Amino acid sequence: MPVKIITDSTSDLKPNIASPLGITVVPLYINFGTESYRDGVDLTTEEFYQKLASSKTLPSTAVPGPATLAQVYDKLARETDEIVVVSLASKLSSMHAMESQAIGMMRKKCRIEIIDSKAGCMALGLIAIAAAKAANAGAKIEDVVSLTRRNIYRSKIYFAFDTLEYLKRSGRVSAAQAFLGSMLKVNPIMTLEEGEGRPVARPRSRARAIEFLYKFAASFSNIEEMAIEDGTTPDEADMLAQRIGSRFPKERIYRTKVSPVVGTHVGPHVLAVSVLGDSGQ
Repeated sequence: MPVKIITDSTSDLKPNIASPLGITVVPLYINFGTESYRDGVDLTTEEFYQKLASSKTLPSTAVPGPATLAQVYDKLARETDEIVVVSLASKLSSMHAMESQAIGMMRKKCRIEIIDSKAGCMALGLIAIAAAKAANAGAKIEDVVSLTRRNIYRSKIYFAFDTLEYLKRSGRVSAAQAFLGSMLKVNPIMTLEEGEGRPVARPRSRARAIEFLYKFAASFSNIEEMAIEDGTTPDEADMLAQRIGSRFPKERIYRTKVSPVVGTHVGPHVLAVSVLGDSGQ
């Protein structure tokens, strides 16, 4: 039986990507007041951003408990003896800890390897995709784990924001940083390094921010997988994909949306490029 791959909804792997590869995507939760929704199950990305725009307060997010995750493991253990969980960066969420605790609550015996991707969004998604492709090709669990650990350092993501307000409201950046960004009218660029958000640049316009994302993608000497995702600006994402298509086949670029859980913290106008490959720099 082939190795099975699990990740979570912050990977931004929609069903049309995950299902053909046999990837199980566990939803996190978005809470608007007393109303709780499973990311991508009870609330679509489009519905989320509509509610975000009309809500007077910022929604909160939560991870499933270990008992829920144990049920996911047990269900998959009926299909395989070996599972690899590609986890959201442990520095960003308690998801990795919940996944680890769930192993001890399983009813069915199964080997499970949980790997901290140190990533999120499609940087996480691309790692999971590569793991699933290897597993579907017949790779042993040791080889899938080894490949996944190597890919952690080959998967990069850059985000462009039009505001730091959502990051400020969610506690991801200080009020002073957000205020400075709004005063300068900058479009900040951030990345994830070792599972933590890091500032990269502060272009003075949206056009320059998008140009920065293009140059980031163009800097790779070898690209295995690529993804472009947005919150509510598909035209920007499509134009960027069209331009990058001159360097990497457009039909191979995954086009997806930033999930509601991540969107809560980054806002609706986020634009991101993820690359799994080797930089030429």
